[in-house]
Amino acid sequence: MCGRFILTASPEAVSAQFSCRVDWFPPRYNIAPGQPIAVVRVSRGARQFGLLRWNFVPGWVRDPRRFARLFNARAESLLGKPSFHGAIRYRRCLVPATGYYLWERPRDGKGRPWLVRCDKAPLIAFAGLWEPWLGADGSEVDGALILTVDAGADVSGFADRMPAIVSADDYERWLDPDCQSSGTALGLLRPLAAGSLVVVPADPRVGNAANDDPALIAAAGTEG
Repeated sequence: MCGRFILTASPEAVSAQFSCRVDWFPPRYNIAPGQPIAVVRVSRGARQFGLLRWNFVPGWVRDPRRFARLFNARAESLLGKPSFHGAIRYRRCLVPATGYYLWERPRDGKGRPWLVRCDKAPLIAFAGLWEPWLGADGSEVDGALILTVDAGADVSGFADRMPAIVSADDYERWLDPDCQSSGTALGLLRPLAAGSLVVVPADPRVGNAANDDPALIAAAGTEG
């Protein structure tokens, strides 16, 4: 599961890594479900950067307020769920990030937050899906979710799941709208090899989505 993440890289860095034009955006230290998230997707044959709501609403839903919030989905079970059939074939996206939070659940029941990052590649990309939703009044909202896989060796001692991180070498194949084989696309998603990620302490204030400041990751030894 991925319930909070950070994006502190500069717009220039995101533009360079994902080969697309990027408008200015502020650093974010505590991105939560329901908030806007940065995504990279393909439109008219070119990569485009944009902000989508972190809440995937299938097009057939009449009232999103009565539909359970979807901000994660298990990659291995997507093909069996009709809500994702169109998105996995035609609406895949990348979610730029510089790390994500996980909560360790010890036996005493007191959750402890940790920041997971990749020191070898400070800017990473989660695999995502997006979906347009059109209301009866003509309003339209594009929403997205982040796919998850089994936790890799670096984080398995803290959590059972982790966001699916797409290798830079696989960006093109994941985004390619002509790659309509759902199985082929999902085959790109797998836990990272041991030694890829670093897990460091995070400020407990991250549990409140209203807190979004550099001090949240100061204990991690980085200011972004």
